[in-house]
Amino acid sequence: MGKIGVAVCGNSGLDYIVHDKEIRIFRSQLLMGDKEYEDYVEISADEFYDRITKDPDLDVRTTQTSTGTILEMYKDMIASGCDELIIVTISKHLSGTYQNAVLAAKMLEDTVVHVFDSQSVSYIEAFMALTAKKMADEGRSSAEILTKLEWIREHNHIYVTVDTLKYLVKNGRLSNAAGFFGTLLKLKPLLEVSKEGKVVTLEKIRTTPKARELMLQKFYDEIKDKKIDAFIAYTNNMDEFFDLQEELENNEHIGEVKLIPLTPVVGCHAGPGTMALGYIEK
Repeated sequence: MGKIGVAVCGNSGLDYIVHDKEIRIFRSQLLMGDKEYEDYVEISADEFYDRITKDPDLDVRTTQTSTGTILEMYKDMIASGCDELIIVTISKHLSGTYQNAVLAAKMLEDTVVHVFDSQSVSYIEAFMALTAKKMADEGRSSAEILTKLEWIREHNHIYVTVDTLKYLVKNGRLSNAAGFFGTLLKLKPLLEVSKEGKVVTLEKIRTTPKARELMLQKFYDEIKDKKIDAFIAYTNNMDEFFDLQEELENNEHIGEVKLIPLTPVVGCHAGPGTMALGYIEK
C-alpha cells in the first residue's frame, strides 16, 4: 500500500495544536486595512484580536488559498513520496476553499486526491486531520479513513455565541439573518454550525450571559446519553473559560476538553468576544 498524505486548511486551527508536522496546512490570507497577512505565519490569533479590539472599525477581510497554491502543495506532497492524498477543508458553505481544493485536484493526472468537506470549521477539521494521519500511519486504506471521517462528520456539533453579529453579517456567513436586520446588531444570539455546514441562528437573545447559559443547557441536554470529547474555542476571552473547562472535565460523559483559539481567518467572520462550544462523539 502506498503512502497517504494528509492536509487541512488553516481554518482548522491545527497550527495552535501539537500535531504531526507531516500534516500539511494550507492557509488563507487575512486583509487588515491595506495590509495582507498569511494566517498564523504572519499574524497570530492574540495579535489579531488585540488589533480589532483596539480598532473596531478596522476593515478586515479574508481570501481563501488560491488554486495554484494548493496545486503546488499537492505536487510537493507527491514529491515527498505520497501516492494518494486526503485533503480536509472548511465547510463549502463558509468558504471557497473546498472548491479551490477540488479544482487543484483535477489538475493532477496520476495521483488520487480525496477532497473532504468537513461541513464544519475549527477543531472539527483539526480532529479529522489528526485522525486521518493516525490511521494512515497505521496502514489503513483511504476508503477506511474516509469512512471514519464521514462518521466524525455525522457525530459532532458546535454551538456559538458572539458579542456582535456585525462580522458574520458583513461577510455573509450567517445563513438565516434575513427577517431581523432591524435589531440585528443589538442581539447576542445563540448560533450553531448546522449539519449542512452553515452558521444558523437557534435563538435570538439580548445578552451574552443568557446566550451562553442557553448554550450550556442545550449542550448538556444533547450529550447526556453520549460519550464525547469536547472543546471550547475562544477569541480574546480565553481567561473566561478555565472554570468552564474544569466543569466540563468533571462531567462523566466528557473525556478530554480542549481549549483552543479561533484562528484569525475564522475570527475575522466571528469577531472578538466569540465563544464556541462543541463536541465529537467517541
